Amino acid sequence: MPLLEPKPEALRPGTTRAPSPDRVPGRWASGSPVELRAGLTALLGPEKVLWKVSDLVRYASDASPYRFLPQVVVVPEDLDDISAILSYAHGNGRGVVFRAAGTSLNGQAQGEDILVDVRRHWTGVEVLDDGARARIRPGTTVMRANAALARHGRVLGPDPASAIACTIGGVVANNASGMTAGTTRNSYRTVSSLTFVLPSGTVVDTGGADADELLRHAEPRLCDELLALKAEIEADEVLTARIRAKYELKNTNGYRLDAFLDGSTPVEILRGLMVGSEGTFGFISEVVFETLPLDRHVSAALLFFPSLSAAAAAVPRFNEAGATAVELMDGNTLRASVRVEGVPSDWAALPQGTAALLVEFRAPDEDALTDCEQAAASVLDGLAPVFPTVSVTNGFTRDPGTVSGYWKARKAFVTAVGGSRPAGTTLITEDFAVPPSRLSEACEALLALQAVHGFDAAVAGHAAHGNLHFLLAFDAAKPADVERYAAFMEEFCTLVVDRFDGSLKAEHATGRNIAPFLEREWGPTATALMWRTKEAIDPDGVLAPRVVLDRDPTAHLRGLKTIPEVEPVADPCIECGFCEPTCPSEDLTTTPRQRIVLRREMMRQPDGSPVEAGLLDAYGYDAVDTCAGDSTCKLACPVGIDTGAMMKDFRHRRHSAREERVAALTARHFGFVEASARVALGVADVVTRRAGDRLLEAVTGLARRAVRPDLVPEWLPEIPGAASRTLPPTSRAGARAVYYPACVNRVFAGPGEDTGALSLAESVVSLSARAGRPVWIPEDVSGTCCATIWHSKGYDTANTIMANRVVEAAWGWTGGGALPLVVDASSCTLGLAHEVVPYLTEDNRALHREMTFVDSLVWAADELLPRLTVFRRTGSAVLHPTCSMEHLGDVRHLRTVAEACAEVVVVPDDVGCCGFAGDRGLLHKELTDSATAKEAAEVRTRPYDAYLSANRTCEIGMDRATGHRYHSALIELERATRPVL
Repeated sequence: MPLLEPKPEALRPGTTRAPSPDRVPGRWASGSPVELRAGLTALLGPEKVLWKVSDLVRYASDASPYRFLPQVVVVPEDLDDISAILSYAHGNGRGVVFRAAGTSLNGQAQGEDILVDVRRHWTGVEVLDDGARARIRPGTTVMRANAALARHGRVLGPDPASAIACTIGGVVANNASGMTAGTTRNSYRTVSSLTFVLPSGTVVDTGGADADELLRHAEPRLCDELLALKAEIEADEVLTARIRAKYELKNTNGYRLDAFLDGSTPVEILRGLMVGSEGTFGFISEVVFETLPLDRHVSAALLFFPSLSAAAAAVPRFNEAGATAVELMDGNTLRASVRVEGVPSDWAALPQGTAALLVEFRAPDEDALTDCEQAAASVLDGLAPVFPTVSVTNGFTRDPGTVSGYWKARKAFVTAVGGSRPAGTTLITEDFAVPPSRLSEACEALLALQAVHGFDAAVAGHAAHGNLHFLLAFDAAKPADVERYAAFMEEFCTLVVDRFDGSLKAEHATGRNIAPFLEREWGPTATALMWRTKEAIDPDGVLAPRVVLDRDPTAHLRGLKTIPEVEPVADPCIECGFCEPTCPSEDLTTTPRQRIVLRREMMRQPDGSPVEAGLLDAYGYDAVDTCAGDSTCKLACPVGIDTGAMMKDFRHRRHSAREERVAALTARHFGFVEASARVALGVADVVTRRAGDRLLEAVTGLARRAVRPDLVPEWLPEIPGAASRTLPPTSRAGARAVYYPACVNRVFAGPGEDTGALSLAESVVSLSARAGRPVWIPEDVSGTCCATIWHSKGYDTANTIMANRVVEAAWGWTGGGALPLVVDASSCTLGLAHEVVPYLTEDNRALHREMTFVDSLVWAADELLPRLTVFRRTGSAVLHPTCSMEHLGDVRHLRTVAEACAEVVVVPDDVGCCGFAGDRGLLHKELTDSATAKEAAEVRTRPYDAYLSANRTCEIGMDRATGHRYHSALIELERATRPVL
């Protein structure tokens, strides 16, 4: 064991707690059953079988109110693996559930036996016919697919609010639609063809010319049964009419029986049935979509009304005017949205009954949009919107930032409302549809029903399509609360079906919470046909048992998860998974959601239980050590939950007093540390030139094993040599800004410095002088730092020491804030501008407020570039925007600088945090390798003339990932604007 290995007990929950009724039983402490684990390992290999108790727990939760512990999790890479898993399940009487993003709201991505992760190895987009079609793999997010299509002026039809995280496989399997899809742009209407694996292992490509012939040869019984069901349905005129009528509204409850009416062959029938089947009919491995035009001209308004029914009454008029989207939000939703960054704070004081409509028009050109706005104005003239707060305008706008803010508030409905629920309560998300003409009546009835059962729910929805969502919060640990929810559901289903003849699930799919009510909506005849369809396709019931079809009338009350209180920063989490695609460790260990899920399970356990011990043993590496700490999860989370900050706090908790003292010593004597680092890099450069990298790799490897991998960096061949000990000469006289070269740029040499190329500091000084905006480098910057080194590791004392020292120094350098401080590393800009603040004394916080911290990219784009002449441009450049740039809002400045330097500038669709995170890539290189894999693969598809970023350690990480040398965009700008001699 390493000398300074932290003890898992340091993270043991310290609160007195009673065991939760839904805690994971002690028998699971050792993980998956030995026989099951061994069988699947022999079949797939150990790297594809996740079996530890921590693996089972982190996959047991999703965005739904349910929690079911899988017995094992497998991570297949290809169709051979999928077929092998299905064969194993058939041969051993096991059940299989497929899970992609885990954003489903009804528990359909959860299983109690074999859970199959079909996200990790199943991503990819192929644009066809100049964007008219797209072939997409199931683990690809909707946002990623649309990013690829946008370059062709196209977009997918389905547009769920969870597009940032939800994947194509889940969208098709649930027939999810969203704000504008309605009944005409959803997956059922826009999927051209599917490739899927039936429970038997047969692979079907519905786009193949010989698909029916191949299916008939492989599955003759299935073909006959599907055609027989089709004939039976078509012979019943009443049933046929009923099926057609049901799909005039949005409806995802049960199976798509209209597939039997729309398809003429078994393959065509299966293509329709697979959409919305929730993984109960097969695994969708590939989807070809017919795409739609991307109308880029937009005008939108957020209109406020005195009541929900008044807002709903206005919906038909906007529908008639041709609105692309009409979204409804009630007062609870609007007030909860103030948790979302950018939402006006005065919404918190909106009157109780207030409601709003988000109305948007989209058009292909300016003239068409003007016509739309005129139609909207005519509607507005006949309405009486209210102005309950100062920020309310009730007017249409074309401003992209304002429109984006409206949608950000709307799309945060589930997460914002869920985040504001009472701590410890479970969130239920319901989704139904009524005829749009009866929306106002339905709103009134819903509010009355909620009042009867003591719920003060939040209501929002796709009003244009009569589709409402509402959220209920209750304590699943209290039987009385569960009974109250059960009574509400009985009356709610009766209300929707009997009074409105509506859909109990409009777009979220049946799942587990509406399965017991399926027959109430569809009647016995249609429901029996759904059971027979399931038996024809999956006669052994292998796939997703108890999802969609369940004869237990109380199935929706089984598996409801409790939400124990954990660290306050994480309590608002509803486990939606929006954070996961941005997380650098997503494909390596755990995600932000899983880190919180694991912590909650610790709180469910009695103190000292075997399960708690197993979770703690894994948590140190899986959650704490391999968190990049970049807080991109905070950016993705609609309510700003910063799991990275929580992991930094956990790192602090694990430190011994001795470690804290040593860290504080390095902060006090950072000048010596900085100089020593340069000397070490110089020595390393000599060693590697003579003996290669293996010697240093071996030495650092031994040191890491002896001390602790999270403390001792590993030697990487991509590590550059030492920077020059001297910085370029500058003068304070006439300086327009103070230039602060970050310590990383004072320690590591830039690319090419050893061959005479200008350093970053030389480039910044030269550019600034060339533009008539000279900068001054203080003589005493050595020994100072933005404090991120210690902040990222949770060394609070050292962080406090350096944070206060650098702010006090900056106050003197800038003449009391008279000059801006320009920082040449985005992570250091973020650290100085924001992250040091909580660690400052009150006096130094006052000084900090008077100073202006400017990232060098912003300085270059806003101050220098307008005053520079570009003499030469390279052909192409690929950019790596860093996570700090995202936090600072500086990505556009990187692009501006790059576009001045290159004819073609590309930001990869798969760009993300590199995971290098200062020095974390030296401590856990596997984190950077995993985090950069997709982006690097995309970068390597073509050569570029320049590889640009603006943070030295991130550049090192991308060097390692791509095999190309990245450098600062400011170095490239200096070359581009250097006068021709």
